[in-house]
Amino acid sequence: MHTAAEQIVRWHPVADASVLQQAAYRRIVDASVRAISQRGRFVIVLAGGNTPRGVYALLRGAGSDGTRPDWSCWDIWFGDERCAPPDDPERNSMMARTAWLDHVAIPCERIHAIPTELGVDAAAKTYADALQAVREFDLVLLGLGEDGHTASLFPQHDLGTSTDASDAFAVSDAPKPPPQRVSLSAARLGRSREVLFLIDGESKRDAVTRWRAGEHIPALAIRPAAGVDVLIEASLLSPTA
Repeated sequence: MHTAAEQIVRWHPVADASVLQQAAYRRIVDASVRAISQRGRFVIVLAGGNTPRGVYALLRGAGSDGTRPDWSCWDIWFGDERCAPPDDPERNSMMARTAWLDHVAIPCERIHAIPTELGVDAAAKTYADALQAVREFDLVLLGLGEDGHTASLFPQHDLGTSTDASDAFAVSDAPKPPPQRVSLSAARLGRSREVLFLIDGESKRDAVTRWRAGEHIPALAIRPAAGVDVLIEASLLSPTA
């Protein structure tokens, strides 16, 4: 369905957070098989947050049939990052490492953390330069904040929607701590064969309602040609009593 001009959204309600994580795991693995079969590698952009953490923990183990993905062909990128030391537990890259990446055989040179330890401006430029080698992502994972933000794209801030927007840019005044972050632009996040939002928790209800009503929250700015898919707790699509 169309929630607003130029963004196509497919809503996929699931029973609860556990089912959502299992469904996300399956979609990621299936996307990796398709990409590796067709192009020889799988280029994925990771999100931070508690819901992705559970998905990453599932990726760390074997599938129900005992098989594991061909990690040697995975390329890992990040949608955003906080300015903090590399080993800070608040960093998205550190969370992904702890939950998943440090426990599988993805070559280290294929894991592209945002180097925010360099400072917000230098990190943004370094990451934007590195992304020039990637024409199109295979899959982008995103979450949704209570205020409608996604990655580190916040309301009343530059979302990087213009065609000449930098692939990655500095955020110096984020309304959530820490104020300094690096985010991929909305335009760059939309250059993907698939975009998958993962949404659970009652605190997201208002943002979901606003999105479905077509309000211009940041999530609405992610507009890949193929549309976006949203795995969401079914209760968030129902009116409150």
